[in-house]
Amino acid sequence: QVQLVEFGGGLVQAGGSVRLSCAASGRTFSGSAMGWFRQAPGKEREFVAAITWSGGSIYYTYYADSVRGRFTISRDKANITVYLQMNSLKAEDTAVYYCASSRNLRYSSTWLRSPASPDEYDNWGQGTQVTVSS
Repeated sequence: QVQLVEFGGGLVQAGGSVRLSCAASGRTFSGSAMGWFRQAPGKEREFVAAITWSGGSIYYTYYADSVRGRFTISRDKANITVYLQMNSLKAEDTAVYYCASSRNLRYSSTWLRSPASPDEYDNWGQGTQVTVSS
């Protein structure tokens, strides 16, 4: 099973930017949709963004309303790293961010299953802390 390792978190001022990376160890993400979730203290884990698997160069993405227009998910063609570019950060973005992979999620004109459901993901990283100071 591929291991997922997140890095890039840290302390950033409100309005600033940070890019998270999630790297595969063991084998690639090939064939897997990828997602980012986050969990703030005292809150449940919530969906942030997802990106489809594609054997070509076209990927489809999906975002939580709270981050749409500010965050961008992407993946490299080698299927080794998935990224989360976070801009215009707010204090409420403070959380531990997790990446996850799914071999269940498929896209055909639309997502065939919900990419926002943690239950659709079968592999998780250990998380990286992002703290936004106001």
